[in-house]
Amino acid sequence: QVQLVESGGGLVQAGGSLRLSCAASGRIDSGYAIGWFRQAPGKEREFVAGISWNGYRDYADSTKGRFAISRDNAKNTGYLQMNSLQPEDTAVYYCATRGSRFPSPRAHEYDYWGQGTQVTVSS
Repeated sequence: QVQLVESGGGLVQAGGSLRLSCAASGRIDSGYAIGWFRQAPGKEREFVAGISWNGYRDYADSTKGRFAISRDNAKNTGYLQMNSLQPEDTAVYYCATRGSRFPSPRAHEYDYWGQGTQVTVSS
């Protein structure tokens, strides 16, 4: 079993930045990919960004150029740097891991999920 704990969410004004962290613990296999997803009220969970074990990155069109995903394998921690935040970025943000080396934009392809952290962007 793998446990994921997100942190770093909060309230920020439009144009501001936040950095989310995702700490993994438990029975962690090497070579896993990390994905970040978000879910706004009344909407489906959507892909935000993903990163492979060796640093390949993928982004949703809505976050490309504003968000940056990274990871520290030695610490089993993933990060999501969010810049130029807009009110439409308001959502609960989740990190997830999958055993494959590469990330996927499909939520059902991930094995473990964190509890989520709220990000609220005011206009």
